[in-house]
Amino acid sequence: MIYKREFIGEALGTFMLVLFGCGSVAVSVLFNAHQGLMQVALAWGIGVTLSIYLTRHLSCAHLNPAVSLAMAVSRRMPFRKMPVYIGAQFAGAILAGLTLYLLFAPSIGAYENAHGIVRGSTESVKTAMMFGEYYPNPGASAIVSLPLAIGAEAFGTFLLVLMIFALTEGCNVGRPDDALAPVFVGLTVTSIICLIAPLTQAGLNPARDLGPRLVAWLMGWGDAAFPDRVGGFFHVYVLAPLLGGVIASLFFVRMLEPAMKRPSDRCDCEADKPYSTKIETR
Repeated sequence: MIYKREFIGEALGTFMLVLFGCGSVAVSVLFNAHQGLMQVALAWGIGVTLSIYLTRHLSCAHLNPAVSLAMAVSRRMPFRKMPVYIGAQFAGAILAGLTLYLLFAPSIGAYENAHGIVRGSTESVKTAMMFGEYYPNPGASAIVSLPLAIGAEAFGTFLLVLMIFALTEGCNVGRPDDALAPVFVGLTVTSIICLIAPLTQAGLNPARDLGPRLVAWLMGWGDAAFPDRVGGFFHVYVLAPLLGGVIASLFFVRMLEPAMKRPSDRCDCEADKPYSTKIETR
């Protein structure tokens, strides 16, 4: 198999990310294990960090079709690798959704019985949200239209991809050491979730949303897994993150990167300064 190494890395990393992240939502819904958005957001951020550390030597740990597309658009990855990366990401996300269901199926059934929820009904969104995202967030009181949901997901993904570029590109001398970059990517995810999740649950990743959502659909949630028949969920959780990632890529490559490479007019590199701001060039 061509690019077997990359496929394994992306599938394994996405599996871990989705398992830990969606698992945090599941234990919050079923067992009231987490108190507040910050705890769930931190679980997602930690999951992202661990997944990157595990797999970045195999595939650079994109773990998100929006990131892979952004890397291809910026010519940091050849487009010929896109099918392998995206296929692996969806495979990992679906496998994580299945694993999550197998782990919690008895508890989900007990929760539905205790709360009088018929799986597949409108009310079953309360349990389906363990797998896929919904707008407005079923657990919040925000008023969210389809255009606002699309904008929120695109903006959140824009911020995520922009920070990934900033944390990994050599022209940014202010970035942390490469060994710490996954930690800061995880913190970025946590921060974005805290901002966007009250509106849309903060998907930011087409594979993370669509993979487990398909599992929920197969396991009996049916129309509750895909309640928007006009395609809104595709636009919000698949198209919008891809768009946000592409915009971030173009913004970084065409504006930020040239500015970072341009010699500074300031005297920050004088000998009497406590540190050097020498600009790296490639």
